[in-house]
Amino acid sequence: MKINTHEISALIKAQIKKYRHKIASTNVGNVISVGDGIAHIYGLDKAMLGELLLFANGVYGMVMNLNADSVGAVIMGEDASVKEGDLVERTEMVMEVPVGEGLLGRVVNSLGQAIDGLGEIKFTKRRPIEVIAPGIMERESVNTPLETGITMIDALTPIGRGQRELIIGDRQTGKTAIAIDTIINQRDKDVICIYVAIGQKNSTVAHIVERLKRHKALSYTTIVSASASEAAPLQYIAPYAGCAMAEQFMHAGKDVLIVYDDLSKHAVSYRALSLLLKRSPGREAYPGDVFYLHSRLLERACKLAPSHGGGSITALPIVETQAGDISAYIPTNVISITDGQIFLTTDLFNAGQRPAIDSGLSVSRVGGDAQFTAMKQVASSLKIELASYLEMKSFAQFGSDLDAATLAILNHGEALMSVLKQDQYAVKQLDRQVFDLYAAKNNFLDFIDKDQIRQKLDEAYAVFKAVHQSVLNNINKHKTISPEDELLLKHELKIFFESGQ
Repeated sequence: MKINTHEISALIKAQIKKYRHKIASTNVGNVISVGDGIAHIYGLDKAMLGELLLFANGVYGMVMNLNADSVGAVIMGEDASVKEGDLVERTEMVMEVPVGEGLLGRVVNSLGQAIDGLGEIKFTKRRPIEVIAPGIMERESVNTPLETGITMIDALTPIGRGQRELIIGDRQTGKTAIAIDTIINQRDKDVICIYVAIGQKNSTVAHIVERLKRHKALSYTTIVSASASEAAPLQYIAPYAGCAMAEQFMHAGKDVLIVYDDLSKHAVSYRALSLLLKRSPGREAYPGDVFYLHSRLLERACKLAPSHGGGSITALPIVETQAGDISAYIPTNVISITDGQIFLTTDLFNAGQRPAIDSGLSVSRVGGDAQFTAMKQVASSLKIELASYLEMKSFAQFGSDLDAATLAILNHGEALMSVLKQDQYAVKQLDRQVFDLYAAKNNFLDFIDKDQIRQKLDEAYAVFKAVHQSVLNNINKHKTISPEDELLLKHELKIFFESGQ
């Protein structure tokens, strides 16, 4: 067979014409030290703060330190398989998590991966965990109440959609209980809920999931869990991941409630990372930017103006105190960032007053702007009456003979405290809250034994509901007590309590 050299040369020339020389460059580095979830990497001179890195074993890391000759990265996963000398690649992406409707009813970790055994999560979009909070012109004032179903909060420290209300107190005083009750009360109120568990026990999270299921609240809730057994980097990013999930709904024009339980443990995890990254420690060994850690998170909770969708994120951060010391570093930081606080005390809790809210130290800086007219009508003087009662109570314990005026204040105060007692998972709708407070305000309960007040109120409400359901419907619908409805309310209460039922 004769070889045609012209054909061969023509084929070679054709291949040379088609050849395109491409230069691909990848910025890679080497691990120079690793331990405790922290890797120091040499060679990534173009890495950005917050950028994702890919280690040789497939685990991701996030850049947190930019040193002169190396970068410090936190490892998002198991660090045992990361070895000194391993190659590390830049991804040129920031940390992102899945967002959208597919997360509702699910339990996920800080990376947005399912940990509830119900299969993969369906999502079409991801959002970065760190974004700049909406500016002043994108927001509007908080003006719509977010009902917690807890009478003492809705009456004394009302929370509005878009507000940041701190729940603060010692351990085992009912902080998480308030947050869970608030989530349960959002059923049928078109509010999406996100619960972020930071440093909690897995058994505690499982208990919360079970309670939400039982009260049919899990279908509109996402639980982000970074348990105590997980690495500090995953606990650190958990609240930012939860906030990113909430922002997706907010920018779609929906109202979202997000609970951070709790930011004390979040600050501790950040302190651990900072010390391992050899950052200079400050007060209580926290790094100097620990205030910014929480301010940039909580500033993302807001109510957007209608021109920007009109959605909102309401944040309920939880902070644990030691022996009731609210002047400690993290509590004072978060108090100064938020729009008010609900302070729970051990003394009230042990005395059987649940929720154990201190009415004197608790405040809402949004105030009456986030309260329905009906609630204002029955609760406007409540804080002053409670303050008078507590003051008289402290003086009365030193005296034996009390005048009629003092006895009246003490009896009225005891009745108010009984009305404000509420069991966990027993949320109350607006009409019931207004009914109870109206009875207390108008002194119908002052001469009833305090142990029987709640039972008598249940009976009175049942009787009134059977006869005047329309009045309760009007209160729920119009959020106000009309003069005609008030006359009926007062008349029926007078008959019930004066007849000695």
